[in-house]
Amino acid sequence: MPARRTLTFVDLFAGIGGMRLGFESAGCECVFTSEWNRFSQETYSANFGGHEIAGDITQVPTDEIPDHSILVAGFPCQPFSIAGVSKKNALGTPHGFECRTQGTLFFDVARIIDRKRPDAFLLENVKNLHRHDKGRTFAVIMETLQKELGYNVDYRIIDARHFVPQHRERIFIVGFREDLGFDWKKLVLPDASSAEPTLKSILHPQNGSEAAEEPYTTGKRAAVSSKYTLTDHLWQYLQNYAEKHRAKGNGFGFGLVRPDMIARTLSARYYKDGSEILIDQGRTKNPRRLTPRECARLMGFPDSFKIPVSDTQAYRQFGNSVAVPVVEAVAALIVKTLKSQPRDTRRPSPQQGALREELTLP
Repeated sequence: MPARRTLTFVDLFAGIGGMRLGFESAGCECVFTSEWNRFSQETYSANFGGHEIAGDITQVPTDEIPDHSILVAGFPCQPFSIAGVSKKNALGTPHGFECRTQGTLFFDVARIIDRKRPDAFLLENVKNLHRHDKGRTFAVIMETLQKELGYNVDYRIIDARHFVPQHRERIFIVGFREDLGFDWKKLVLPDASSAEPTLKSILHPQNGSEAAEEPYTTGKRAAVSSKYTLTDHLWQYLQNYAEKHRAKGNGFGFGLVRPDMIARTLSARYYKDGSEILIDQGRTKNPRRLTPRECARLMGFPDSFKIPVSDTQAYRQFGNSVAVPVVEAVAALIVKTLKSQPRDTRRPSPQQGALREELTLP
């Protein structure tokens, strides 16, 4: 009986490799990586060996991308996120598919799918993608994937709080070149009846039970460095800011949490003031930010994951990343679906090469 083939994948808009960790855990092999940010490239390279990292995917000819079983892409979400749309509206700049610098990068994903015809793909984005521009943006994406490219496509919004102590909803779009009976109902999530993970599971215990990791923790007890505690000035500013918005009936403000709670969504702006997730240190001490290692844990990265960059870059990278355990679960289901079919065909669909060069919103 012939041995089953190893499923290969390409990692587009790879960030620091959260999607790669998920698919490698499912037994897949990465054969191509694209990531344009040099700091993310540094972190990615520190953790994954092998091939070089390609930069701007818009400058990579399709024939230079290896054939692969699965295409994986967390294409840039800023044009579709609530925060991103609000910022662009305030600046009077376009967003969604009208944003030429980021929104149209989805079409580079489509270009590669069209030419390489992978067996399956997984695309990840912010939850708001589903609602952006009254649903028209998402309609264009689905039309492209289903009608233009001929794939069987389905999607699901998943909250990472099943796996990590963080409320983090993201949309996952799965496509198969052939109808293999993929069913989101088969996705294995932790038992809802069991207690959700709390921040205690990712915080430094500060009791000597873990080794100190400079510059995040120091001394025999591996205590969190004092630099992560908010200054009096910043703490007062955040309290005043929150009170001002409360008086106006707005919900803006900091998120003060204890070890027995779960956190808000970690964002790429966490480096600015840490306001969305502040760890309560009692009445006699100002709250503190999470350390980059705690951010890594909050996103489901193992402690063996190397963080070679500054705190500012690390906060940005983990805030932009995927929750690794969610990808692990989705990747396992994709792989199981593909391997349920013993055939190893690369038969193109009738739509191959038929992708329109330009699509615009209605």
